[in-house]
Amino acid sequence: MSAAAVPTIRLNDGGEIPALAFGTGSKFKSKDVTEIVEQALEAGFSHIDGATEYYNEQCVGAAIRESGLAREDLWITTKFMEGDVLEEVHTSLRKLGLKYLDLYLIHGPWSIKNDDVEGLWDDMTKVKQAGLAKSVGVSNFTLEMLQRVVKSSKVVPSVNQIRLHPYNYASLKDTLAFSAKYGIVSEAYGSLDPITRFPGGPVDPVLATIARRIGGTPGQVLFKWVHAKGFVVVTTTAKRARLEEYLGVVHLPDLTPEEVETIDKAGAQGPPTPVRVLGLTLLSRAHTVCVRAVLGTLVVLVAIMALCRLGWSAFPCTR
Repeated sequence: MSAAAVPTIRLNDGGEIPALAFGTGSKFKSKDVTEIVEQALEAGFSHIDGATEYYNEQCVGAAIRESGLAREDLWITTKFMEGDVLEEVHTSLRKLGLKYLDLYLIHGPWSIKNDDVEGLWDDMTKVKQAGLAKSVGVSNFTLEMLQRVVKSSKVVPSVNQIRLHPYNYASLKDTLAFSAKYGIVSEAYGSLDPITRFPGGPVDPVLATIARRIGGTPGQVLFKWVHAKGFVVVTTTAKRARLEEYLGVVHLPDLTPEEVETIDKAGAQGPPTPVRVLGLTLLSRAHTVCVRAVLGTLVVLVAIMALCRLGWSAFPCTR
């Protein structure tokens, strides 16, 4: 699939960010992701999302070189973790084998020392001024942190990358509204959480219904929901089939405003309530039913064994 098929979203500095990104964190932290990133690029991803804290930037760089793709056809993001910002961005560029980044982010609140978010952001703007990154932004920032940054600088973050899915969307509305006001594009990681972390919740049947209409999967519906909000999807997988499924989102019909609202309302109900069984936390109703069925069977078997030991003639016990 051509990378050109993936739509872009305009940033507040005039840049155009691809609306679908392949992430190199999560289960890939500290792993050799060379082949995984190569596979993503071959499949059609052009936006690669990395971070110093993932400890695999050198592998991402190797995959970029092996791909043979022109630099202008790629969008490369990485994130500052700690230390001197200018030194760290140069280190990342060296590992990636690049002369500039498309996007450089503060990875999160843990990257800020002595609560000096204003000072750290000032250093980030110098990265942009030096031409080491075309755009700069933040990640995992709260509303209060965004307000402090916007108040302190003429340079507004281009992006705030956050965990975002239907079950936490309502709690983030103020943050998202503030971002929209200042043209800060939200990037959503974890948007598949309703399927992967919270299965069996009120969002599930809504996704299934919409998936049938658009001819897609529940996961694709979640990505369409993110795109309908005007946000970037950041996702990851080691499976080629999944990559093709994710990229296939761009060819599916858009969600209707009514469908987006229905997902919002279902998500506002919250994820399924965890059920504790023998010390295990079960989120899925299906998992709960299954475990209870197994436990019920075990109880019956134990009872039969006990009766056998008592010599109850109704059971042909071996003695």
